[in-house]
Amino acid sequence: MSKKQRFETHAIRGQADRTDYREHSVPVFLTSSFTFPSAEQMADTFAGKEEGIIYSRYSNPNTDELISKVCAMEMAEDGFATASGMSAVFSSIAAFLESGDHILASRAVFGSTHQILTQILPKWGITHTYVEPDKVEEWEAHIQPNTKMLLLESPSNPGLKLVDLEQVGAIARKHDLIFNIDNCFATPYIQQPSQYGADLIVHSGTKWMDGQGRVLGGLVVGKKEMIEKVRFFCRHTGPAMSPFNAWVLSKSLETLAVRMDRHCRNALELAKFLEKQPAVQKVSYPFLESHPQHKLAQKQMRLGGGLVTFEIKGGTAAAMQFLNKVQLVSLSSNLGDTRTIVTHPASTTHSKLKEEERLAVGITPGLIRVSVGLEHIQDIMDDFEGALQRG
Repeated sequence: MSKKQRFETHAIRGQADRTDYREHSVPVFLTSSFTFPSAEQMADTFAGKEEGIIYSRYSNPNTDELISKVCAMEMAEDGFATASGMSAVFSSIAAFLESGDHILASRAVFGSTHQILTQILPKWGITHTYVEPDKVEEWEAHIQPNTKMLLLESPSNPGLKLVDLEQVGAIARKHDLIFNIDNCFATPYIQQPSQYGADLIVHSGTKWMDGQGRVLGGLVVGKKEMIEKVRFFCRHTGPAMSPFNAWVLSKSLETLAVRMDRHCRNALELAKFLEKQPAVQKVSYPFLESHPQHKLAQKQMRLGGGLVTFEIKGGTAAAMQFLNKVQLVSLSSNLGDTRTIVTHPASTTHSKLKEEERLAVGITPGLIRVSVGLEHIQDIMDDFEGALQRG
């Protein structure tokens, strides 16, 4: 990102060069392949002697533009766009690890990431150890001779636990480990892990980046030498983002800052409101003073994010009753939409975890996750208050 341009300006003005038609908005390049003016140039492009776009599974003007924009936002050197957030997560791991390697992972990771670690990677002899996200000072004790990667989310989904990125960066440098972070829930507007030494930064573009629940997409950005391995892996295994989805996501990034400002403002107000409700046992939001990592959140995050979680008294029955009583907000497993969404992680996004695994990361039977939307905050609070009292 140019030092002369702030985040919001680059998100809007940092677009691809215009074609001969001089369009104001970037067009969609819906083509699977590209032609060459000569056989010699085609051969040189395939050989890497000349730069050029060959095939949309490898690259496309739309994915290239999206990657360039996200790299600027994350202060990263290079990137690759994938078909979904989970394909980005998997590619960021599989491109580097081989049989016999070990991952040191934060215990608080998304349910599908947990399944990759526990069900898929062991097939290839790749092991892992879980560590507590809020006790980074203890991580070094779990590093093994074959440990190759530190894998984490911050804030985590759905517990909203933070990891001290400065400490993780120091550990990664000291032990020559790959620092791999899922930055989906903060977005590059709120947090830039590259400033703490992250080698790989993963995003589900499906969430806040799109912001309107329209398309799937994932991104891996980071250090150039790392992304070369990601690109090789993805080029030959095929989890490429479609040009249309890349175009949608690039346009969406133009409003990321203004949307996240509103999401975060609404989320903080809703969190404060929920703390006052008699039916609510506990509320978690990084910028609440009651959050145990409030100071860390203020240190490494611009804002608190758009997710709020709260534990309703009465466990699963009370949680289900609340979900069935809301009238305005949506019941969905997705998040990051303009519309406020509520879900019950124990029975949806993290239902495949064993009960003890859920409890270990704070997913109790009464936990509700809220992806706070852009509606008027009073309408959101009125709906929640009514659902909490309708019992």
